[in-house]
Amino acid sequence: MKNQSFGPAGDTAGTPVPPQSAAGHIQGVGATKRGLIRATLGSAAAAGVVLVLFWLPAEYGLDPTGLGRVMGLTQMGEIKQQLYSEAAGEDAVLAAQAAAAQVSADPALVARLDSIDARLAVITAAVGAAPPAAPAAAPMEVTGRPAPEAAAAPVWRDQVSYTLAPTEGIEVKLVMTEGAVAAFEWTANGAVLNHDTHGDGSGQRITYEQGRGVPGQEGELVAAFTGNHGWFWRNRTDAPVTFTLRTRGDYSQMIAP
Repeated sequence: MKNQSFGPAGDTAGTPVPPQSAAGHIQGVGATKRGLIRATLGSAAAAGVVLVLFWLPAEYGLDPTGLGRVMGLTQMGEIKQQLYSEAAGEDAVLAAQAAAAQVSADPALVARLDSIDARLAVITAAVGAAPPAAPAAAPMEVTGRPAPEAAAAPVWRDQVSYTLAPTEGIEVKLVMTEGAVAAFEWTANGAVLNHDTHGDGSGQRITYEQGRGVPGQEGELVAAFTGNHGWFWRNRTDAPVTFTLRTRGDYSQMIAP
């Protein structure tokens, strides 16, 4: 058997021993200033990649690279933002209802309003005279001119209809360039829907209008920037709602389920 030699503190010879101070304390390896800067920049770059590729699309629906939509993260972020918008709208409605309840519960304010109504009634009775009778209409002259034609109904480029179950939502968008104008008309066919008119693209996002319990709407959508612009609807009623959307104007295509 070969003899083994031992170093300090009984270590086997040949085994690396960490450097120690005169007092026997293990000393750390010194880091250079350049190494610290390099490590910091590397961490910042990695965090930036995670922020742009994953966090912004998944949380805010912002997708500067386009990879978020491929991975399905952008759609998740858009749904989150829609839910946040609906929650904010519900909070605003509840606050308005609470304020109205507070006003109706104030006896002094109610009495003051009643007094104002009574004074207005007295003033109206004092000065209100029967309006003069309208002059008799002149007899219609029959001529050989044809009657004017009724205005022609607008011609729509695209029309889609969907039935939303309670709490179900759906999104339809138009691919538009900056400044493009698209006319639209949608109706809940006798029911009501919550809606959020918004746009996204080119690393930007905008909310044009939001509504709660809306039976329908018509107007023009002007693209604030190049991207996808359209609507998100949600059925907050207790019964299925069938709605119809009609569009025409300056857009390249409709993105619909």
